[in-house]
Amino acid sequence: MSFSEQIKQYALSLGFDACGICKAERIDAEAENAYIQWLSKNGNADMDYLARNIEKRFDPRLLVENTKSIICVALNYFPHETLPENVPQFAYYAYGEDYHDVVKAKLNQLFDFIKQQFPETSGRYFCDSAPVLERYWAARAGIGFMGKNGLLIIPRKGSYFFLGELIIDIELDYDVPILQDCGNCRRCLDTCPTSAIKKPYFLDANKCISYQTIENKDKVTIPLHNNIYGCDICQKTCPFNRFAAPHYTKEFFPSETFLSLDFEKLKEMNEDTFRHIFQKSAVKRMKFEGLKRNRKFLILNS
Repeated sequence: MSFSEQIKQYALSLGFDACGICKAERIDAEAENAYIQWLSKNGNADMDYLARNIEKRFDPRLLVENTKSIICVALNYFPHETLPENVPQFAYYAYGEDYHDVVKAKLNQLFDFIKQQFPETSGRYFCDSAPVLERYWAARAGIGFMGKNGLLIIPRKGSYFFLGELIIDIELDYDVPILQDCGNCRRCLDTCPTSAIKKPYFLDANKCISYQTIENKDKVTIPLHNNIYGCDICQKTCPFNRFAAPHYTKEFFPSETFLSLDFEKLKEMNEDTFRHIFQKSAVKRMKFEGLKRNRKFLILNS
């Protein structure tokens, strides 16, 4: 078995659901132009960090010195049990502990495994925490393909996955992209209640419920459709997610307290309770002030 295959097998033993490897190089001209066009049309709304470090975003060799390979991983977060449909909704990815910490801990173990074989190896690992085009590289590594909603879709598994990367300075065997796409399907475009997906592969963050409930710090400007944190509508309607299977990562299992949250409990929640419930969750990103704003908006529009 090649060392590249050993890396993939070890990644799976850590709980990752997919692992692929690609060469570290500048992204192709089509992807580069699409990203620049997206920024020029304010697709990123006020998320200014997405317009910074452009050269590093386009070329990971500028982000990690002497890098040669990108090891991409995917970790399932599709829940076993979900909130009732009649209560304010949290995106599935926020049901358990903060994915940044969980994925990075596993990537650290994977990096240690590599350094046991090649002690001089250097590199860095990331999970939604640096100017890395994660979905692009995951597609290049053959894990899945880019859906029209902008999310990575893994054939026969769906799109409910966290992505992570280990960028290192040794050459490995490289995988090839999957020759598959969404075909003529337009369900994510047609069912997005705010028309945030303006055209295939172009998400207007200004109209996105996830952006409005989490990243936007000002007044909410679109209907939230019973979402208080994030949104899964374009994923729930995607035909590929009929294959989605519940995860087995203990850190992502929601607490009974979380699953019991309804409108009244959210309405009565104070800052201490918020901190207690979401102390290890990605939800803490919006802070208690964000929760108050979103629940007020839901009340006014109920």
